[in-house]
Amino acid sequence: MANDSGSMPMYEMIFQTLKERITRNEYKVGDRVPSEQELCTEFGVSRITSKKALKLLAEERLIIRQPGRGSFVADANSILLKPLDTPQAVRTSGKKRIIGLVITNFSDMYGTELIYGMEEASRENDCFLVVRRSFGIPELEEKAIQQLLGLGVDGLIIFPAQGEFFSAEILKLVIQKFPFVMIDRYLKGIPASSVSTDNIQAAKEATRYLFELGHRQIGFLAPPPANTTTIEERIEGIIEAYVEHSLMVNRELWMETITSTMPNVFDPQARIDDVNRLVEHLRKNPDITALFAAEYSIALLVEEAAGKLGLRIPEDLSVICFDSPESQEGCRITHMRQNQFEIGKQAFENVLEMQGHEQPITRILLPAALIKGRSAAPVRNN
Repeated sequence: MANDSGSMPMYEMIFQTLKERITRNEYKVGDRVPSEQELCTEFGVSRITSKKALKLLAEERLIIRQPGRGSFVADANSILLKPLDTPQAVRTSGKKRIIGLVITNFSDMYGTELIYGMEEASRENDCFLVVRRSFGIPELEEKAIQQLLGLGVDGLIIFPAQGEFFSAEILKLVIQKFPFVMIDRYLKGIPASSVSTDNIQAAKEATRYLFELGHRQIGFLAPPPANTTTIEERIEGIIEAYVEHSLMVNRELWMETITSTMPNVFDPQARIDDVNRLVEHLRKNPDITALFAAEYSIALLVEEAAGKLGLRIPEDLSVICFDSPESQEGCRITHMRQNQFEIGKQAFENVLEMQGHEQPITRILLPAALIKGRSAAPVRNN
């Protein structure tokens, strides 16, 4: 390419061209910009010239340069921060690494212990942890990933908004071989490491416990399983338990349409609707002696529905679920307690191990523990 702009050096011309592309959103936040070699080919210049152009972009904080991976468009919001106060400035100084977490949401029911585990790992490894919530909304997940990449994070931990579909931003991470680990679930067909509970084994153990109590007419309550591989695996575990005991699964007793507990549902009416549907489900299936809820929040819906029907827990209806914010001793609801702290810690350490070199894809499954509460009892002979 000929220099037809007077005395402007070529590296400044390349800098201005790339800056305009970023301004026009031809390169969006998190996108990789052309490498030094690619710029050499496009503009017909030397490696030194293209390197100077990228250096200027980095100095203006339009891009983040990550050795061994390339240069990526920075988050515009981070440009407003003072240079010495930005996480990127800390990272490039060699003092601390930054790991970003994108999580749907967190509460005492599920998620808070995950973050505690990551915080513990970040302290042990002298790193920063930056958290963004997606509320289970794919668009917010993509934006959160872009923002964290723009801040110059060294790796990402992602609790995917969906289990059936993966976002374009996650696909970019795979293509760019950017260090990231998924927690709680995995995405089918995506070569990415993950850390989660062994949901098949946990659901099998919970179902076996209900069998030991004499229950056979067991309903399973969950959100639509297509939204997450976690629910699909819990269903698989329940079915395996039935097969082991030579029993037939009656899925007419199941209800897989609970929506009010999903992180992207904010309408209070949804909870009322779910409780009413549960009431009708129990009226329609009076033979049900136990309900297995996929989440603690769904178990709370069962308590409300049972109250409307005058059913006593556990005398008339046993309830079991995953997780509980209550302490293990004397807890109200029998549940499978996931080791959320260890899941979070191992996910963080896994990401750190990926730094600087490519790691094999791993799927870590951690066991859950059966915590016997006051909500499950031997089936009564009416």
